Amino acid sequence: MSVLSRLPFGKPRPERNAALVSQGIEIDPVDESTLVINMGPQHPSTHGVLRLVLELDGEVIVRVTPHIGYVHTGIEKEGEFQQYVKAVTITDRMDYVSAHINNLAFSLSVERLLGVEPPPRGRYLRVLLSEIQRMASHLVWLGTHALDIGAMTVFFYAFREREKLLDLTEMLSGVRLMPSWIIPGGLRGDVPDGFFERCKAILDEFPRRVDEYETLLDQNPIWRERTQGIGVISAEECFGLGVSGPTLRASGVAYDVRKASPYSGFEEFSFGVPTGEFGDVNDRYRVRMAELRQSREIAKQAIERMPDGPTNVDDLKVVPPARAELDRSMEAVIHHFKLWTHGITPPAGEAYVPVESPKGELGFYVVSDGSNYPWRMHLRAPSFMNLQALSRMCEGRLVADVVAIIGSIDIVLGEIDR
Repeated sequence: MSVLSRLPFGKPRPERNAALVSQGIEIDPVDESTLVINMGPQHPSTHGVLRLVLELDGEVIVRVTPHIGYVHTGIEKEGEFQQYVKAVTITDRMDYVSAHINNLAFSLSVERLLGVEPPPRGRYLRVLLSEIQRMASHLVWLGTHALDIGAMTVFFYAFREREKLLDLTEMLSGVRLMPSWIIPGGLRGDVPDGFFERCKAILDEFPRRVDEYETLLDQNPIWRERTQGIGVISAEECFGLGVSGPTLRASGVAYDVRKASPYSGFEEFSFGVPTGEFGDVNDRYRVRMAELRQSREIAKQAIERMPDGPTNVDDLKVVPPARAELDRSMEAVIHHFKLWTHGITPPAGEAYVPVESPKGELGFYVVSDGSNYPWRMHLRAPSFMNLQALSRMCEGRLVADVVAIIGSIDIVLGEIDR
């Protein structure tokens, strides 16, 4: 952390204040003894290129002002210059530890414009991939959050299971992080032989692994001291700030998009919505640990009840024909060529279909003017909305608590600076 300004007792520094204001920092100290410092933008515990301007009274936080925009992805505007299917690859790069769910959110909005829905097998595969992705994302959160607070062992344990889950994505698509496998109309292909068996073996072992994480943390006095009663936020404050996901549920609100507005067949699955009581860092940890178990149950149900049949809509103007068809059908070759050169052309209209991402409510507002490019693509990013709560959570806490609080929100800056 670097010192930006020290406001001495009884002697204002207008020239220094003017310089800070020119950087976009509004200085209105509680009294002349407060200190303004930077945390970031290059800081290992801000989970990305995030700059926090802290105003301190001693070590007690008076105010926290997040400054974003350092990543400069421009994903929303770039999406308006890509054909619909090609824009899927951009969604991978936002929350880069939750690619399948990003792909799904965008595809659902485009499908709403097209008026199509994948067949049952395609919907169940989407559910399975989404919950595997949620588990992998929560494991990244758990490992890095624990590492921030000083529990290094949990990081290695959590990434051990995450690697196995990423192996499934690699087995499916050939890549581990950004598969772009879920597309408008369905998926790029069915799962390979042996996928379900390998997935089931990982899921069968998973509860024992979660027990290990909790054994390492739950009774650890340092962990409890650093998380219990820290970063408290109420349900009313969450509503006012647009907070969603585990952060909202930790404050006692049982809101989950998969239950409130089911999509992709989630209404056919049985699962609970875990909530907290105090809305602190510890409750946010406990909610996500419970969600790891719930996601495992949903994934098991999807495998056990997986329907047979096609994975994509039966419309060659939306999804390309099967590879085998290209060898024996000139019509298939023509449709393949048209889709990959001209793309999909939804009718004019607008659509927004929210999903429950690991961070909260995620959705793409997509506007079509009838052409093969989105006229407007705007993202409702849960990390962006949830980051607003950081200031409220940190007020009155110590500087050391900022690290625990920001980790408990689970933000990704690629999703914020889009």
